[in-house]
Amino acid sequence: MSGHGTAPGAVADRTPADDAPVPSGLGALAGRRLRGVRGATLRHVPRSPGAVLSVLVLLLVLGWAVAPEWFTGQSPTTGTPAERFRPPSGAHLFGTDQLGRDVYARVVHGASLSLRATVVAIAVALVVGILLGLAAGSFGRWADAVIMRLVEVMLSVPPVLLSLTIVAAIGFGTVQVAVAVGVTSVAAFARVMRAEVLRVRTAGYVEATILLGSRWWRVLFRYVLPAAVGPVLALAALDFGLVVLAIASLSFLGYGEPPPAPEWGALVADGRNYLATAWWLTTLPSLVVTAVVLAANRLSRILETQGERP
Repeated sequence: MSGHGTAPGAVADRTPADDAPVPSGLGALAGRRLRGVRGATLRHVPRSPGAVLSVLVLLLVLGWAVAPEWFTGQSPTTGTPAERFRPPSGAHLFGTDQLGRDVYARVVHGASLSLRATVVAIAVALVVGILLGLAAGSFGRWADAVIMRLVEVMLSVPPVLLSLTIVAAIGFGTVQVAVAVGVTSVAAFARVMRAEVLRVRTAGYVEATILLGSRWWRVLFRYVLPAAVGPVLALAALDFGLVVLAIASLSFLGYGEPPPAPEWGALVADGRNYLATAWWLTTLPSLVVTAVVLAANRLSRILETQGERP
């Protein structure tokens, strides 16, 4: 099992570096990894004003998504014709649109749609990528060759083009856009998972467990998967900002929920015809998307930096 094509039951020579503790399960190991990263992040954040601001931005947007009624009493879908194109003011923080709807209310209620799509996309990429990487690293040369050629094909296609192709095939809507964006991210997750599986499967405790008579499937899901999944979970955190931007881009092109759904990308698209007379329709929703992406990328960079430290 020390090589790529070695049978699952084969045992490589044991080295002192292989004397590592046996993980007790996926939940326990993932919990230890996440607690370690969280602890390092919490120690770093108070010393960085940018990180503190990023946390506040993400908490605010999360509040918008969970309880939008706490932040605005305006309706996101109905407006007052007499208040069309009102600039930002105390009554309307982000102004009003061409139908007299409060833009701030639409941005707040749109957070639920955009963040829900982001979670779905990351979940699709995470689950499918883990399964493909696990199969490629565990089932021998033929499975590895087929899966990795598929991954290389996916990587060779521009993500936007692949997303548009998938949306055109499965239909328009928030869920469809989320699935399309998730599929475009599968290749990266699969490659990371495969690399980790190839590293873990030669560990001494894994080979010793097989030598003692444990079934390969049990070893795979009890020992190999928990030890290999940590970097993939970290990649999911790193991809959060990019997924938000990808979903907003497809929504901007009109592939998300139909009007009057207040998706962030659709809000930006709705105001582009009024830039000369109502700049706030496009500018303010765009600033919200930019702030969320930058905040997520800032915290992701902290996670990556802390993870690289010994």
